[in-house]
Amino acid sequence: MGEPSSSWYNSMAVSTLGSGNLREALKLPPGEDKNEWLAVNIIDLVNQVRMVFGVLCESECTDIKCPSMTAHGRKYTWTSDETVLNTSAPQYIDLSLTSCQLNIDDENVFPSEIGKQFPANFEERCQTIMRRLFRIYAHVYFAHVSHFKEIKALPHLNTSFKQFVLFANQFHLLNKEETEPLREIIENLVSFS
Repeated sequence: MGEPSSSWYNSMAVSTLGSGNLREALKLPPGEDKNEWLAVNIIDLVNQVRMVFGVLCESECTDIKCPSMTAHGRKYTWTSDETVLNTSAPQYIDLSLTSCQLNIDDENVFPSEIGKQFPANFEERCQTIMRRLFRIYAHVYFAHVSHFKEIKALPHLNTSFKQFVLFANQFHLLNKEETEPLREIIENLVSFS
């Protein structure tokens, strides 16, 4: 796909669901533990991304149609034990979602018992999860947004991504460089909230 035009970016932000004030809904409630709040919301965001990708995985995002994980001229490679793997987009997304789920299921990272301590590097782990989820959104927007338009699910995608961005911004979970591929979409989505 060539470089999208500004009108393309603007059209992405217009259609969202009536989502109320997401910015307020994502704020840390008074008296709540920040790590608990991060954990609950990140679990929700992982599930949302899993549903977004579920729309594509059968026929739209395949090893043949998406032989590499790309977005806006960037190619993402999977690194495991310092080994760089060139994967197709669906393989990369599966590895990302599996990694996120392994973290969520690990009682030493995402404790389910009230009062159990979170690890000292919990925010760093959250940032890694958010970075992986962002890359999935980036691929979806640049390679598959037309499919979401066709099935009239673009407002759902935009609302999910808007929640993701507002949460990431609220808790500084993504750096600016990482979000550059979707900068204009982010600016448009957030300006409407």
